[in-house]
Amino acid sequence: MAIQVLICDDHALVRSGLHRLLESEPSIEVVGEAADAEEAIAAVAELNPDVLLLDIVMPGRSGIAALPDLLAAAPKTSVLVLSMQDDPSYVRQAFSAGAHGYLLKEAADAELIQAIQEVAAGHRYVHPTLGARLAAAEVDAHERAEADPLSTREHEVLRLLALGHTNQEIAKQLFISVRTAETHRARIMQKLRLANRAELVRYALATGVLDTERALTA
Repeated sequence: MAIQVLICDDHALVRSGLHRLLESEPSIEVVGEAADAEEAIAAVAELNPDVLLLDIVMPGRSGIAALPDLLAAAPKTSVLVLSMQDDPSYVRQAFSAGAHGYLLKEAADAELIQAIQEVAAGHRYVHPTLGARLAAAEVDAHERAEADPLSTREHEVLRLLALGHTNQEIAKQLFISVRTAETHRARIMQKLRLANRAELVRYALATGVLDTERALTA
């Protein structure tokens, strides 16, 4: 049986072009079109297509914002985002919201057909260029996390510890419990592999934590 596809894009010319392209492929049948998220929600609920081609930037709700409602209306429909947005953050947001694939509008006709077939078969699909960027972004994030393993709150606690404050004083300044302050201190020591306060102060000096404090109070 042909893969049933619903097209959602706010530009009529884009919908028309996609419709003609997909109808030329024997394995695909276009069952409907929608101009915005609300129309798409109603259409998927009525038609239950195998695949929804979904734009992101549209009047009213964005495609990503509407994804939960779209999936609730047609749980068996696979959503393939087709967008001009090439920032990896959009890819992460789309997949986090429940998308099954992400393809750029600049993709070749054959790649669009392949992406539809992949998501219809239950697989995920990411535009190759975006996949490479996404992988690179994740590597950068991992490297940054390894270089600076402390959270923002842990940095605040580190600064106060290096300035000689007790757990009780830290708790009062940061509006947290003493137990929480103690937990942050233990995690800092563990993450930085420090044995005592002297090593903690040396670390704070080496990384400029205390220099920042002096600059703020100067």
